Amino acid sequence: MTGPSSLLIDRTATPIGELIVVADGDGALRAVDWTDHEDRLHRLLRLHHPAGYALRAVPDPGGLTRAMDAYFAGDLAIIDRLPVKTGGTPFQRAVWAALRGIPCGATVTYRALAALAGRPAAVRAAGHANGANPVGIVVPCHRVIGSDGTLTGYGGGVERKRWLLAHEGARQP
Repeated sequence: MTGPSSLLIDRTATPIGELIVVADGDGALRAVDWTDHEDRLHRLLRLHHPAGYALRAVPDPGGLTRAMDAYFAGDLAIIDRLPVKTGGTPFQRAVWAALRGIPCGATVTYRALAALAGRPAAVRAAGHANGANPVGIVVPCHRVIGSDGTLTGYGGGVERKRWLLAHEGARQP
């Protein structure tokens, strides 16, 4: 049986709030969330680390905090190169892989996301998997919009979603 996961945590200021970055000892990103949603971050970490986890504050673990700072400073492509490691079901991982394939500046609907994940009829399940994504921004769940083009369902709030999409140059309603 495996013991608790040892994870590294850092925080950084962004134009839209303080961001929490969680990495493992190999430098893979395990979670990203806003400090005003830290309870959700811990809930997702518990789901993805059923044997438990321990957080240790470390400046810029694996260079990931610096990379997130670079993204917010305008180096949008940097998030495409970041190593990410998550748990999740096979379908959730398929949805998260599909999210990483959405180009910066583009958006897709939940229906299109389900199709990209290989299950076109599983629109609601794709939406739930999108909402359970522990690595927001890098696994860009903010690029998913409603079928009518509205900005729906971003865990960090619609205003942050609007800002992220504008930052990436996406057309918005």
